[in-house]
Formats: sequence, C-alpha cells, structure tokens
Amino acid sequence: MTVARVLASRPGLRLSLTLVPPLAWLVIAYLGSLMVLLVSALWTVDSFSGSIVHTITAENFRSIVTEPLFRTVTVRTVMVALTVTLIDAVVAVPLALYMAKVASARAQVLLIVAVTTPLWASYLVKAYAWRGLLAPHGPVDWITRGHSPSYGLTATVLTLAYLWFPYMVLPVFASLMKLPDSFLEAGADLGASSAVTLRRVALPLAFPGIAAGSIFTFSLSMGDYIAVTIVGGKTQLLGNLIYGQLVTANNQPLAAALSLIPIAAVLAYLFALQATGALEDA
Repeated sequence: MTVARVLASRPGLRLSLTLVPPLAWLVIAYLGSLMVLLVSALWTVDSFSGSIVHTITAENFRSIVTEPLFRTVTVRTVMVALTVTLIDAVVAVPLALYMAKVASARAQVLLIVAVTTPLWASYLVKAYAWRGLLAPHGPVDWITRGHSPSYGLTATVLTLAYLWFPYMVLPVFASLMKLPDSFLEAGADLGASSAVTLRRVALPLAFPGIAAGSIFTFSLSMGDYIAVTIVGGKTQLLGNLIYGQLVTANNQPLAAALSLIPIAAVLAYLFALQATGALEDA
C-alpha cells in the first residue's frame, strides 16, 4: 500500500503529520530559547571588562534571593497581576452575563464591537491615553476634584486592567453563551433569587471562562514593563528590572535569571488553576 493510500484511509494520521512542522517550530524556537535563557542565567559578567564569563554559577539566583529589591519588586509584580485579574473578573462577569443572556441581538453585537474595538488600537496609544487622563490637572483630577491617583502603582493597575479587559470578558462571554437558559429558568422556578441563581448556577458554569481569561490577564501583567514606564512614575515591576539589567547595566545573565521569575509565576498560576479542574472544561 502506498503512502498516499495510507494517508487517505487514515485522516487522523494525515492531520497529525500536518501538525509536525508547527510543533517542531514551537520546540525549536520557543522551548529552545527558554533553554538558552536558563543556561545564560548561570553565567556572570566580568566587573572590569563587562564581558560575559561562561562559567556555570548560581550567583545570579543567589542575588535574586538575597537582594531585598528583587524580592520586593517580585511580590509587587505578582500582587499587581492578581489585582488586575480580580478587577477584570469583577467587571467582566456582569457585563458578559448581560451580553449573553439579557441584551437583544442588536445590542449584543454592539457590545461585542465595543469590547473588541480597543484591540485594534495601538498599545502605546492606549497607554498614553491613560497617561493623559491621569495627568495632574487632567480629566480624572478635574472629575475627582483633586483626588486623582496621578502616576504611580494605582495608575499602573488601572491602565493594565483596561488594556487586558477584552481578554477577560470574551472568554467569560463565550462560556455564558453555552449556558442553557433553562438552567436559569429552573433556578427561578425553584424559588431562588437572581443573586442565588447567579452565584450557584451561572458562576460555576462560567468559571472555566474566567479561568481562561485570567491566564491572559495574569501572564500579560506579569511581563508588562511599558505601561508602568508610562504611567507608573517611580514604580518598578519585574519587567523594568529586567530591561534595566539588560540595557542599562549590560548584565545579560542577571536579566536572564530575573526573566525566569515571571515564567515560574505563570507556571505556578497554571498549576493552581489545573488543580481546580477549570482548565479541563475551558
């Protein structure tokens, strides 16, 4: 039997073979680059010449653990990522529920367009728009009568929550669209209030969508360094430290070691979600 006949008789095998090139590219380009990152994190920089010393050492990881600055910025970055994720989830769930179960077909289309339209705008345009909003004597300062958060950690959280909000609301909306209306009607027939039905019926079934959206918001917030540069004032996150070590201090090995922290944080977050079983239904 020829190879063509075998592939024709077994479409699953043909599909598997078509996935070989992209999977190979993933292994070589992505996993390979991570291995290079890990290896370079074990090198050091000569303090006199500034050249990289290709000697295996754990000095960079020891610095990350012992330096108070690195520990403080790591905790701050994780807390910012979790706060952004929580804010987006709190706002996205009621909006997605309204879009999926309450809004008319026309209103649903308009809301989807409103949610996805910011994705077409440049990241920098949106970040600088928030810089203008939060500027001293700016619109937010005028509306709040001088109580604007201005530039700093709060501004960073607000900006990141806005930037990644579509990545949260769309998976939640998709999950709620698959929720049969009969489930909500059954809760009402059994005497449950709207709040009880939302908490005990809609939210558990929408949780896979919330989990999927939170992966985007958490991981994107962990790796962001541009927004905090624009609106963060003197606030530093891990991305700023990595950029500073790579560009300003010319310490590539330490930058590589620091880059492993957000990777480890995202992996820990994924394992935590996996333990809840949310990823199996996402």
